[in-house]
Amino acid sequence: MSGHLLLDGAALAVSLFNTFLLTWLGFTVLINAERRSWGMILAAGGLLAGALFFAGHSLLLVQGASGLLAGLAAWWRAGWLPVIAAPYAWYLLMLWYGGYWDDPASELRCRQRHWLWISAAYALLVCVLYILANPLPALSPRAGGLQGNALAAGDIPALLLVYPPFILLCLGLALDALLRPASSHRILGEMARRRARPWLVGASLTLVLVGLVVSGLFSWLSRVLAQHPDIPDLILSFPTMFSLFDLLLAALLMGSTLLLGQAIASYEIFSGKTLPRHGFLRQWQQMVGIAAAFSVTAAGCITIQASWIVTLLVLLVLAALSFAWLGWQSFSERQRQARQMRVLLASQGVFQHILDPSPEVQPDGLQDASFAMFCSEILGARRASLVPLGSLAALGISPLHFPAGASPRAPLSEILAGLDSPEMAGLPLSPERCSGLVWAAPLWNERGLEGLLLLGEKSDGGVYSLEEIELARAGGERLADILASAEMARRLVSLQRKRLVENGILDRRARHTLHDEILPRLHTAILQMAALPGMDLPASQEVSSQLVEVHRQLSDLLRTLPRSAPPDLARLGLVGALQRVISDELPGSFDRVLWEVGSEAQLRAKSLPALVAEVVFYAAREAMRNAAHHARPAGSSEPLELRVVVDWRSGLLLRIEDNGVGLPPPGLNVPSTGQGLALHSTMMAVINGSLSLESMPREYTRVTLSLPDEALELWKIEETGCLR
Repeated sequence: MSGHLLLDGAALAVSLFNTFLLTWLGFTVLINAERRSWGMILAAGGLLAGALFFAGHSLLLVQGASGLLAGLAAWWRAGWLPVIAAPYAWYLLMLWYGGYWDDPASELRCRQRHWLWISAAYALLVCVLYILANPLPALSPRAGGLQGNALAAGDIPALLLVYPPFILLCLGLALDALLRPASSHRILGEMARRRARPWLVGASLTLVLVGLVVSGLFSWLSRVLAQHPDIPDLILSFPTMFSLFDLLLAALLMGSTLLLGQAIASYEIFSGKTLPRHGFLRQWQQMVGIAAAFSVTAAGCITIQASWIVTLLVLLVLAALSFAWLGWQSFSERQRQARQMRVLLASQGVFQHILDPSPEVQPDGLQDASFAMFCSEILGARRASLVPLGSLAALGISPLHFPAGASPRAPLSEILAGLDSPEMAGLPLSPERCSGLVWAAPLWNERGLEGLLLLGEKSDGGVYSLEEIELARAGGERLADILASAEMARRLVSLQRKRLVENGILDRRARHTLHDEILPRLHTAILQMAALPGMDLPASQEVSSQLVEVHRQLSDLLRTLPRSAPPDLARLGLVGALQRVISDELPGSFDRVLWEVGSEAQLRAKSLPALVAEVVFYAAREAMRNAAHHARPAGSSEPLELRVVVDWRSGLLLRIEDNGVGLPPPGLNVPSTGQGLALHSTMMAVINGSLSLESMPREYTRVTLSLPDEALELWKIEETGCLR
C-alpha cells in the first residue's frame, strides 16, 4: 500500500465492493437459471472467478507492501490467467447471448464462423507463450527482470506484444455480436436485447480499457525491470504510481461489473426467464447500496488500523441497519401492492349497473374507470385494450380501451394461433403492426380462453416484468368476470322485469275480457236459456252463436299466453326438434345439411330435463336462423353448407357450423353477435352451460353449446323437486 490513507482506503473499498457484487451476481445467475446451459455456466463461473480474484486482491492490499512482495512472484504469474482468459471468455459469452449456436443458418453464424476459429487459434498462441519458454519477467525479490526469457523483442516479452491485439480482436468481435445478433427465440428477446445492448456495449468498452491499461502497465514494468532488477526497491520507489494503477484497474472493473449487473438484473440476459422480474431489479439496487456501505466501512476501519473488535462491532451495526432497511423496503413494497390491489378490490358499481333500467347503459361502461386506473396506476401502460372472446364475446360485450376512445388494431387470428396453453404468460407483438401494442396476455377461465389483454409500451420506456404481466392477467380475468356476471345479471333482471310487465298485461287483459265481455255474454245466454224453456229455433240459434263467440274469445286468450315449451321438443327430443326446424322452418336455406349425431348423445338428449332441453333448443335454433339469414355471401354461387354435431363428452356438446362469410375482420372491434345469441348465451349460463362463438372471415362461423354432466344432474334434482 502507498501509505496515503485516502488512496489506500479507496483501493481497498473498490476491491471489496467488486468482491461482494461479483459473488452475489455469480450465485444469483447460477441459482435463478431456468436451464443450466454451458453459456449460463460460463457466465456464472466468470463472475465467481472475478470475485475470487478480487478476494485475493483485497488480502494483498490488507497485508501491505511486505505481504505484496512476499507473494509477488506467485501473483504475477497467477494474475495473468484471468487477464488472458477474460477477453476470449467474454467473446464466447456474447456469441452465446447473441444466438450464434441457436441457428446454424443465421447471419451472425455466417459472419463470425471464421473469426471464431481465428480467435481460438490466437488464444491458443497466447496460452503457449504464457506456458512455454518463461515468457514473463521473473518477478521475485532480488531477481532480474528478463532472466531466462526465450521469446522477447528487446526488453519486451513476446506475450506482451501479442496480447493487446488479442484483447482488441476478442472484444471487437464481441461488440459485433452484440450490435448485430441473430434472431432471438425467447419471448420478448429482441426487445430485451435492444434495451440491454447499451449496458453490455458499455461493459465491453470498459473491458477494452482494462486490457489496454494492463498491457501498458506490464510493458512499462518490463522496461523498468530491465534497468532496476531489485524488485523491492522498485516497488518502494513508486508506491503511489502502483497504487494509482491498481485503483484505476479496480475502478474500471467496478464500472464493468455495474454495467453487466444492470443488464442481468433489468433484463435477465443469462437466466433464460421469459420476462424480467421487477423484484430482481429491486434486489440488485439494494445489493449495490449494501455493498457500497460495507466496503467503505470495512476499508475505512482497516485503513485506520482499528482493532478487530471495533471493526466487528461496526460491521454488525451496519448489518443490523441493512436488515432494517431491507425490511422497510419490503413493507413499503407490500403497502404499494395493497394500494394497487384496491383498484381491483374496490366496489365496481355492479349492483347499480344491474338495477339500472336505462337501455342506453352499456356493459363496457361499467369498467371504463377501473380499467383506466388499472392500466395507468398499476401497469403503467401508455395504452391497453381488453378484448372479449368466447363466451364473453357471445354476451355482446364490447372491448375496453385505454385511453378512452382509442381503438388500436391487432391481428387477433395470429395471436390466438400462438396461445395454446394457460401456462403461457403471453406473446410479444410488433408495435408497428399493432398500433403501439407490445404484449398480448391471455385471460383464461374454466371454460377456456375468454379474452385478451393487449398492452402498449410502458410510460417509463421499460420492459414489463414477470410480476406485472401476472398481475395484468389476474386483473384482466377479474374484470372480465365482473363484466360477464354483471351483464348476465342485468339481462336476467331485465327479462324478469319484462316478464312481470307481460304477466301484468296478460292478467289485466284476461280479467278485462272475462269480466267485461265473456262473463256478461255467458250470463245473457244463461238467462235467455232459463227464460225460454220452450225456445224456438231462432232463439236457439242466437244462444248457440253467443256460445260460439265465447269459445272463440277463450281460444284467442289461450293462444296469447306464452307456451311452456315447443310442441315438438317433448315428442321428438332435442335432435328431432332441431331437424324439424331445418325441414319446416328453414327449408331450402342450405344447399347441404350434415348431421353428425352420436348414438349415446341422441339417446341422452331425449332424457334432458324439460327446462334444459328448452334452453338448448332455442339457442341452437337461433344459431341455425343466423346461419340461414346471414351466412350466404351476397351474389355468390358457392354452396352453403350447415354442419350439426351432437356428441356426449362428459356432458352434452352441440356444435353448429356453416361455411359462409363469417364475421367481418374484427381487429379489436369485435362486432356484436346480436341480442339473439347474447340472450341465449345468458340463458345457457343460467343452466350452468356455455355458448361460445368462433368465426374466420370468409371461411366459417361456429357456435358451440356445452352442458357438463354436473349441470344436468343438478337440473334433474331441481326438476324432481328433491332440492328445496
